[in-house]
Amino acid sequence: MRIVKEVKKAQKGNVTSFEKLIAAHNVIMYRVAKTILSRDEDCADAIQESILKAFQNIRTLREPAYFKTWLCRIIINECNQIHRQRKNLVSMEDWVEPSSEESGYYQIEMEDLLNALPVEQAQLLKMFHIEDISIHDLALIFEVPENTVKTRLLRAREKMRDLLLKKEEGFRWTDGKEN
Repeated sequence: MRIVKEVKKAQKGNVTSFEKLIAAHNVIMYRVAKTILSRDEDCADAIQESILKAFQNIRTLREPAYFKTWLCRIIINECNQIHRQRKNLVSMEDWVEPSSEESGYYQIEMEDLLNALPVEQAQLLKMFHIEDISIHDLALIFEVPENTVKTRLLRAREKMRDLLLKKEEGFRWTDGKEN
């Protein structure tokens, strides 16, 4: 209930209330951004732009109770825009060897599998499994019913499993050993 009061104050132009809201949601903003963008610098850019847009448009928020969802939606849009802009750029940091061979390979394999999925499915899996965002919150963020989120998660997991099985079959086929 405290958040709703702060949102109403912020909508009336109270900058301090808006700052409190941003401070209260900074972790979720970073988590959402990190599910879409891999570089912290890009996440920071997306969050900064999102805060600016939220500040400029807070008066358009119809239901103060949905501030968190509204803010996450802005962040997702900003992240998608940055992702589209930087899609074809490869930074030197992406070429750095992982510190631990085994965990590095696992991480790279998981990222490859997630990148092979459609963007929305990869985002959904990251948000739910890695960032621990609830199905209820995901439904609000993606503006769909909770059952739709559950169905999309199921399909994304199935697609991920199929990709993993195909990858393992290809590995068995090319390593010179019989199945």
